[in-house]
Amino acid sequence: MKDYEVTPPPDRLADRVQLRTAFSTERGTVTKFLVQLEYWLEGDWREVVRYDHDRDAAGGHDITEEGLHRDTYRDGEKIRSEEVSPPIPGNDGFDAAEEDLRENVEGFIKRFEKWHGVKDRSDL
Repeated sequence: MKDYEVTPPPDRLADRVQLRTAFSTERGTVTKFLVQLEYWLEGDWREVVRYDHDRDAAGGHDITEEGLHRDTYRDGEKIRSEEVSPPIPGNDGFDAAEEDLRENVEGFIKRFEKWHGVKDRSDL
């Protein structure tokens, strides 16, 4: 997370659920970002779903050329990457990613809990 200019504290959405964001800008334009839904499991925050935009990172994505994508995690590993939009400006992608995770948090968390054998501990 240290590679981003702005890394606000995660936004706690429920007892075991938080939304982590980080981003960098250049002249008001988002140049890279991370928007990630996380779940507290076995003493650590685990990735549930992640959006990212960083053309310079190893394996990174440039949403202005590739479009916005959503990565889904299970057992600490990325298991799926879904295209969400055609190429999109960084600012719009950042907003869309955060909106998607906030609006669909319950479904993402229920699926994560099912995959990991957790019984409704998120309090959503």
